Amino acid sequence: MYIYLFNAKQELPKEYVNGPADPATFMSIDQLRIATVYSRIKDFLFFIGIPWEWAIYLLILGLGLSASFLSIAKRVSKKSFLVQSGIYVAILSVFVTILQFPLYYYSYKVSRDYGINIQSVSSWLADKGKGFLLDLFLTIPMVWLLYVMLRKSPKRWWLWFWLISIPLTVLLFFIQPVIIDPIFNDFQYLQDQNLKEDILALARKADIPTDQVYQVNMSKKTTALNAYVTGIGANARIVLWDTTLSKLNKDEILFIMAHEMGHYVYRHVYWMLLGFILSSLFILYLVNKLINWLVKKYGHLWRIKSVGDISSLPLFLLVLSILTFLISPIENTISREAERAADAYAISITHDKEGAISAFQKLAVESLVEPNPPKIVKFFLYSHPTMVERIYTLNKYE
Repeated sequence: MYIYLFNAKQELPKEYVNGPADPATFMSIDQLRIATVYSRIKDFLFFIGIPWEWAIYLLILGLGLSASFLSIAKRVSKKSFLVQSGIYVAILSVFVTILQFPLYYYSYKVSRDYGINIQSVSSWLADKGKGFLLDLFLTIPMVWLLYVMLRKSPKRWWLWFWLISIPLTVLLFFIQPVIIDPIFNDFQYLQDQNLKEDILALARKADIPTDQVYQVNMSKKTTALNAYVTGIGANARIVLWDTTLSKLNKDEILFIMAHEMGHYVYRHVYWMLLGFILSSLFILYLVNKLINWLVKKYGHLWRIKSVGDISSLPLFLLVLSILTFLISPIENTISREAERAADAYAISITHDKEGAISAFQKLAVESLVEPNPPKIVKFFLYSHPTMVERIYTLNKYE
């Protein structure tokens, strides 16, 4: 991957050359070089991080550490399976996080060196700590529930666990904008009243029943630009980063907001939720088949007595991570189509081709996005079309 990423030359399609989608028309040679190197480093860290995560789980299993973690949990609480689950998950999470931390920190340092992340180390560590505790808070009851199902129904646990997870998943989507997101960032109503009225006028044109637009204070953490739609039902929100507000002009912002409204109009969040629920059923079924085979074949080496033994959790996480990685290109392909639909909606409602094109050009420059990444990177990492593809498509709009 290193040789591929840092030596492969990505040719720009001939039809893009000298047009607005050509990076040479909106980026200097230095800007393009810096964006390319920065993006390739981040891509390489991804392709290191995934197998490193798998290696950590294999290390925990191969050295019998998982069984040792469970022994510690049982010594602390001899009767309560919920307490045992909590202690085991906490020990496992701390161990995995310690081994993953060097890659996390190096990724942060690279972002700092290239001026994208402007957080202090203490602020960055605080966010990582919040994320760790939040993950622990959500994971412990799910793991407990998983192994209760495994013990009560060894053959159909995957189906019962999936059914129980559906309302929990919907609840998580619902509360994310109002409970989870504010833990990490400060949200407020959009302060620019004139811009707010223009955005709400677009919303009325799109029949979106809203009277608010949100901005989030990201300028204390990053120089990158972004906007997004999140949540479902009454908690659905369209959010602008304050960096986007400060670096794009009104026409460019209106196009970005129209794009996010396109997601709302086409109910992409609901489709994403449905897709996640359906794909999780398929994945859990495969996990069931694979983990039973693996425990029968290698369980004695890993000191795992049965699949229902909580010490099998690293194996669950390993298989789940591999399957998620393998289906990620499918998810990315579907997501890219949704983004294209949102782009088409935005340009059809604003009729501002120039504002749309300049918005994406500035996004590429300010966020150090490689406009035309290698194909493997796009295949595994890109949930959005590349910048050159989006600009080229918008330029053809009439």
